[in-house]
Amino acid sequence: MQVPQDGEEDLACQPWYHGPLSRQKAEALLLEDGDFLVRASRSRGGHPVISCRWQGSALHFEVLRVALRPRPGRPAALFQLEDERFSSMSALVHSYVASGRPLSQATGAVASRPVAQPSCLRRSFSEDALVDSTDGIKHLRTRKRSTSQPTDLEHSGRSKDPSEGPGASTVPGSALLRIGSDSVLLKTPAPLGKTADILRGSDGQLHAKAPTKPLRAPSLVLGEASGPPPTYCELVPRVPRAQGATPVHSCPEPEARWWEAEEEEEKEEDRCFVRPQAEVSFCPPDHPSCLLGCQNRPLDPQILHKLRGLFLEHHPGGTALHLLLVDCQAAGLLGVTREQRSAMGVASGLELLILPHGHRLRLELLERLEALALAGALAVLGCSGPLEERAAALRGLVELALALRPGAAGDLLGLAAVMGALLMPQVSRLERTWRQLRRSHTEAALAFEQELKPLMRALDEGSGPCDPGAVALPHVAPAMRLLEGEDLAAPPAESCGLLLRALHRARLAARDAPQYRRAAAQRLRGFQPHPELREALTTGFLRRLLWGSRGAQAPRAQRVEKFQRVLSVLSQRLEPDSPSLP
Repeated sequence: MQVPQDGEEDLACQPWYHGPLSRQKAEALLLEDGDFLVRASRSRGGHPVISCRWQGSALHFEVLRVALRPRPGRPAALFQLEDERFSSMSALVHSYVASGRPLSQATGAVASRPVAQPSCLRRSFSEDALVDSTDGIKHLRTRKRSTSQPTDLEHSGRSKDPSEGPGASTVPGSALLRIGSDSVLLKTPAPLGKTADILRGSDGQLHAKAPTKPLRAPSLVLGEASGPPPTYCELVPRVPRAQGATPVHSCPEPEARWWEAEEEEEKEEDRCFVRPQAEVSFCPPDHPSCLLGCQNRPLDPQILHKLRGLFLEHHPGGTALHLLLVDCQAAGLLGVTREQRSAMGVASGLELLILPHGHRLRLELLERLEALALAGALAVLGCSGPLEERAAALRGLVELALALRPGAAGDLLGLAAVMGALLMPQVSRLERTWRQLRRSHTEAALAFEQELKPLMRALDEGSGPCDPGAVALPHVAPAMRLLEGEDLAAPPAESCGLLLRALHRARLAARDAPQYRRAAAQRLRGFQPHPELREALTTGFLRRLLWGSRGAQAPRAQRVEKFQRVLSVLSQRLEPDSPSLP
């Protein structure tokens, strides 16, 4: 039997996969904490969903399927739950069950015991396992098994029916029919010796004429535990170890990070125009948050305190790489799927930004700029303690901007957001705070005045650096504002020149999009993001943090106007004697 090479294994052969199953039926099968199963959700287009019972409640976690461009030696799709991606659904389930990691940081739910399906779905490897209907299910013909094989059928709980002919066998209710080379999942504890015998069987040995095969070594070998033997699970097989031998832990190889995957360049002669189908959004799908609950209030003090500690734990250079990763995903520079390319008619978000059907992407990036700038200003204005605390917050933003500038991380989109926070009127009016910054952190103050402010002015005017070698994500905010009908903050005599330079820079960014993509992937090569810090920099998290789960649904202009008033009140309370806001 040939094993598929595209990473989409036959899930019907897995005892924990129940095929198309409704949410209500899945919850009825989950009896104790730790029980889990995998099903195909009809409402989610057949996507796999992990249903697990934890703390008395049934929880459902959708697994994101990320399609990849076909390439020899690489799977056709990756399966993602929260941040980590796997080449197959079996690898994902095995990793979470074997390691005991929670399926989500927000719920802490741990999947430990698979719930076997009442009747095994018997399908061939050539069929798709994630379908909405069961019309394609075909029954396997009964295969004749010889009792002369090393692993007899009696070892796996099978017994012969006297009424049947020789070679026929039945499967009792206590065991699942074995398909292919998968192990039998027993509902009763099995001795370690019998477990090892069960693992020794293979698909070839079930045939009378097949030659014997060597021992199939499990992917994870655990030592003998004291006390009664636990229930056997094929996800964490246990085999007896030799006396005096040291247990060997074999961990699966880490999955390739999607931002490190090399993009295949299409040949010029093979390219053809593809009519765009719809507007594309690169915002990640809504997953259970590991920092926020389902419902949250705006500016929750506990969340703000946790975020402050989270940012203090990371060096500005590491935070800059986190921001670069999230910005490249939000701008459609990295992680663009083939379906998204077909829908938008171009290869990256930098090309989509200057097209008429890039309206949705432009609005998302402009909202992201505003949310990052407001959050950065809040980091300073929310410090109600000593003056030195606010000065330290200013220094942190300056150091982050230095780590984002060209030649470093090269994330000019993130640099524009951080500089927007530092140049916000509510922040720039704090005279005593800036004076304390120059006194206690002179180098940061000089870098802000002599390097960052002139650089940002040049970028806004269209004369700053844009070389793909020094820049990973170009500065496209002026062009986005122009295309969305916003006025440039410039004198009338200079507005025409600024408009032409902004559009010219946007055209160059679209032309050099492959070079920017390679530059961003090179900077992120080997980077291991922190899950909570990465989530804290996403647009969806910032929106819920600043305006709450209910306020985040309000129109963008209304939300920004209200929060500007909140920042003005905070600024006036911190330094009433400073110049008043206009």
